[in-house]
Amino acid sequence: MKIYTRGGDQGKTSVIGGRRFKHDLRIHAYGALDEVNSFIGQARVICERSELDVLKPQLLTIQHELFDCGSDLATVKEDAVLKVQPAMIEQLEAWIDAYTEKSPQLERFILPGGSELAASLHVCRTETRRAERAIVELKQEEPIHEPVLQYVNRLSDYFFAAARFVNHSLNVSDVEYERSAIVFKE
Repeated sequence: MKIYTRGGDQGKTSVIGGRRFKHDLRIHAYGALDEVNSFIGQARVICERSELDVLKPQLLTIQHELFDCGSDLATVKEDAVLKVQPAMIEQLEAWIDAYTEKSPQLERFILPGGSELAASLHVCRTETRRAERAIVELKQEEPIHEPVLQYVNRLSDYFFAAARFVNHSLNVSDVEYERSAIVFKE
């Protein structure tokens, strides 16, 4: 099998149910998810070097689910079967809640960083937020499968909670933004 098809040589690419220019908002949206997925792959490698194996299977699951999100965003065919389901969002919420419960209470904004793994997860978080903005931009122009946006929104929260859990587990303090007011209240 050849890796190249020459199908994009004129600036278009295939989506499920048609073809679009490569600068199309839909292509930007699922391309941004592909970038997030690559950063997650990097975080998984860093995870293998850390003491926190609990994250590895979660990150792998998320990588598969991001492919599902990308597939749903790449679908313009009206009768297509879509992959992202509410249960996927509920699982993210359960992981977020567990990590939040195991981390110190948060009052102020924190700076991204700490341990190598936490810093990597913060990169995943910010890239996820960027992808979310691309999906919202697409949603303003054409319909999308709504659970994709909900999943991606929750995913950035997952990375934040996981990064804080990692730092706490490795006895690395989060660094509070020094000019932050108290913004998180119970």
